[in-house]
Amino acid sequence: MVEKRLIIALDFNNARQALDLVDNLDPNLCRVKVGKELFTASGPKLIKEIISKGFDVFLDLKFHDIPNTVAKAVSVAADLGVWMVNVHISGGVVMMEAAKKALDAHGAVTPLLVGVTVLTSLSKEDLLQISIRQDVEDHVISLALLARDSGLDGVVCSASEAKLLRAKMPKEFCLVTPGIRRIDDVVDDQKRVVGPVEAIRNGSDYLVIGRPITRSESPLNSLIEFNSAITGLN
Repeated sequence: MVEKRLIIALDFNNARQALDLVDNLDPNLCRVKVGKELFTASGPKLIKEIISKGFDVFLDLKFHDIPNTVAKAVSVAADLGVWMVNVHISGGVVMMEAAKKALDAHGAVTPLLVGVTVLTSLSKEDLLQISIRQDVEDHVISLALLARDSGLDGVVCSASEAKLLRAKMPKEFCLVTPGIRRIDDVVDDQKRVVGPVEAIRNGSDYLVIGRPITRSESPLNSLIEFNSAITGLN
């Protein structure tokens, strides 16, 4: 069986499109990600339907609120049966610890909890506009260390920072990398992008891929091609 390192982003605004794509993928070859747009349109019912088709679901809602609210939100996500859920690290240690404690209360089978570092759409100039003076890499490292110390299972980061983080983090601390593009793929709104092979070699554990697969003529064939490129890589 293929090691499932690819997470396909279901970036749609309705359930029908999402399910049409899911029906053209293989749950043995990938996991899927449901973000704010699709979840707002279709809600928990769709999550359960996708899970019933055999797919692991990364619920990408990037919770960022007071600790009690986030703890309750991730607990509800666990009840849905999702495989992974995320929070913004900038919400602080108390918030992250509350979320982890809420998930731990669910027992052995709980979602992975990962923290968002710096969105891959942001550059150094963007950070300066919100009064963050650190370089992107330094800020990512600072946030990731905070997530590790708060008990999170990993972080979402660009593959361009994965190599630095992998050197500082324990092996079991997972690195989830969005913005994956091959040389011939359109970059779209992503700024800090890396190819799949380089991402794995840099230390990424999971690769989030959207339009290069979801908008291809054959999503399954594209998925197989991506998997073939990274098979056997450490």
